[in-house]
Amino acid sequence: MVNLKKRIPFITGAVLFLLLSVVSVSQIQPFLKLTTRDYEEFSRVTIQPSFPLSFEIEKGSSFLLVKISIDIPFRIQKDPFDSRIIRSYGWTKGRDYYILTIKTKIRDFSYDYFVLDDPTQLVIDFSEADDESRRGDREDQSLLDSALSRESDQSSTQEIQTIVIDPGHGGMEPGAQGKYGTLEKDIALAIGLKFKAVIEKNLPVRVVMTRDTDESVSLENRAAIANFEKADLFISIHANSSYRKDARGSESFFLSREASDDEARMLAYLENNPAVVEKGIGGDSEDEITMILWDMAQSAYLKESSLLAETLQEELNFLLKTRNRGIKQAPFRVLTGVACPAVLVEVAFISNPDEERKLQTEWFQNNVVEALYRGLENYINSYTRQ
Repeated sequence: MVNLKKRIPFITGAVLFLLLSVVSVSQIQPFLKLTTRDYEEFSRVTIQPSFPLSFEIEKGSSFLLVKISIDIPFRIQKDPFDSRIIRSYGWTKGRDYYILTIKTKIRDFSYDYFVLDDPTQLVIDFSEADDESRRGDREDQSLLDSALSRESDQSSTQEIQTIVIDPGHGGMEPGAQGKYGTLEKDIALAIGLKFKAVIEKNLPVRVVMTRDTDESVSLENRAAIANFEKADLFISIHANSSYRKDARGSESFFLSREASDDEARMLAYLENNPAVVEKGIGGDSEDEITMILWDMAQSAYLKESSLLAETLQEELNFLLKTRNRGIKQAPFRVLTGVACPAVLVEVAFISNPDEERKLQTEWFQNNVVEALYRGLENYINSYTRQ
């Protein structure tokens, strides 16, 4: 029989060694600490990394994007806060960077930032924009609209180099669910990965995925990834859902303040607010959608977006022999802020048991990808002839 008194010191030593190892690893792993504090005239966000800081900042309508260049994982340390200006934080990973999203409670905000040394800290001060700032913002937006219009006019002579594929939902946001348990996020990712492989095999372009695993990516960060990667085209892939179980076919959308019909308006709301799918629709979110809709002058690309949606839809109808539901417009937040032609494709109705079973099969997914690729190829041919 083993003497327990002799084993106790050994066990204690082993436990102590493991604890020290965990502490040592946690100290070595890079981290980024976020603190939020309100002052009388502004709210301050302090970003303190344990690694050399290289960053870019971009302002959205009600959020600020901070692109942090680093190609290794790191921990986020965030203190609880209750701020009158700062609403929340979000982040997502790119190829060799992370994007931190600082969401605000107000649309009209201004910001200023500076960097401190020893320790390194990026300090960002948020305040409510005064009348002068708002006038400046309008002037800046007017200049941006003109620049994007010129860029759009010139873009027909430029070669398409980067395509961003956006598989909808992911992580804690499963999207719609079919009768047999199929999740929209899984179908969108499977088709997105296949689509990427086909494009890279046949076209001399770079393809970027907003996600290539089952991870959560905010709607704002999907657009941010496209812009940081200088996308020439943005295609968001989804599986449709309807209260009518006989609804079938594919639909392609491009951005508009007003929805084409009630079903498009309902779909846009559910895609924009995935957490409320089971709760029903309230009346307050329409204002939020309207506030951010035209923030990055997507209107400069509506003609190209409409053409891309049309060519994709034609091939989906032809190859899949699904009902022609036509191209539609709706206020999808994922398309807002993307500075290039952008569309959202609902490849089939996951709420329809027959189409759900098809979506689960390799052959149907492959057919969807073939249709998307042919539509893309037709668009590129039409685009270069303009």
